[in-house]
Amino acid sequence: MARKSIMNGTAGIADPVLIASGNALSWLRDAAWPLWLEHGVDWARRGFNESLELETLRSPAAFRRLRVVSRQVFVFSEAHAAGLPRAAEAVELGIAFLREKAREADGGYAQHFDLDGRIIEPRRDLYDHAFVLLALASAARLLPKEPLRREALALLRYLDTRFPHPRGGYVESLPPALPRRQNPHMHLLEAFLAAAAAFGEEIFLTRAGDMVRLFLERFHDASTGTLPEFFDEALLPQREGGRHIVEPGHHCEWVWLLGWYRKAAQGRGVVPAQDLAEAGRGLLAFVDRHGVNAELGTAFDELWSDGALKHPGSRLWPQTERLKAEVLRPDATPDGMARAYAALRPYLDASPRGLWFERLDQQGRPSTEPAPASSLYHLTAGILVAHRHLAGASRTA
Repeated sequence: MARKSIMNGTAGIADPVLIASGNALSWLRDAAWPLWLEHGVDWARRGFNESLELETLRSPAAFRRLRVVSRQVFVFSEAHAAGLPRAAEAVELGIAFLREKAREADGGYAQHFDLDGRIIEPRRDLYDHAFVLLALASAARLLPKEPLRREALALLRYLDTRFPHPRGGYVESLPPALPRRQNPHMHLLEAFLAAAAAFGEEIFLTRAGDMVRLFLERFHDASTGTLPEFFDEALLPQREGGRHIVEPGHHCEWVWLLGWYRKAAQGRGVVPAQDLAEAGRGLLAFVDRHGVNAELGTAFDELWSDGALKHPGSRLWPQTERLKAEVLRPDATPDGMARAYAALRPYLDASPRGLWFERLDQQGRPSTEPAPASSLYHLTAGILVAHRHLAGASRTA
């Protein structure tokens, strides 16, 4: 008889989901991490490759991005924790890049570099700085913590003094640009929560609460249960024909982060848990109604807030975020989790094992573009968050 277990309070057959979780973890641990450690790290020039071609494993890009450096520090910190040889060296390489090549005298970090690490775009980008903070917090698992803590606090001071916007939140970049977006603030919430856990500094949890309040008060559209992507200077949603752009993957990502904040705050947060739960339910209800391709089972890239399809394709990253949400949602079911794992599986069928197809079209045909290194962050976080939760639920059933 199949073993029963309790998932988020829902009884069901756990074995098929646990098998899918184990298979995804094996792909990540035994194939993806080792492949990217060997081919995705430019050991000679001390950087990370932007992407790898599916057939040749060569990187076609002639530049490096701050967000990829930072995300790969996160990835290889997790790989090191799982016992991957040389992963710690990749983390050290990434932190050295941030300290010696990316960070400038004003305390900010440049955006783009050539292959030798020389700055070719000095613009300061909020989204990228969120990932620098995540990198510093992630590296604290294996590198001396005190220097990383000081750097994280210095980065927070830089954001608080140079990036604040008088209408709420932070500006997109220096120099400022429009439209304003929820996405960088969402990743700041992630980074603040990670930094609070890594360094034990209350200020990071406070800033996480600021991002959650910003979500509830300005980003979340309670009337439609949606999360607008783009905003004007005053943080009013940009609309076309009375509707705004929605990305199901970001709905799912916020569900994960709101749950993380609720646990991290443990009653100390200024945001009522009931408000977080209600917002999360609305986000997921919209995804359930409109966000999944009925033929393929994959999450769409973009919709309009009335549920109409804006972009018919399905990139990889929304599938990893949907996986987190399906496992963590309060009304989770084994069937829902199994569907999320099944939606992710076709992307991982690329050869060699450890690469992936970055997108599927509406008919399910995969693209053959190079696999971007930035997506390994989504795969690592999605697979690990889901697996750890399922493993914990299985042990306590």
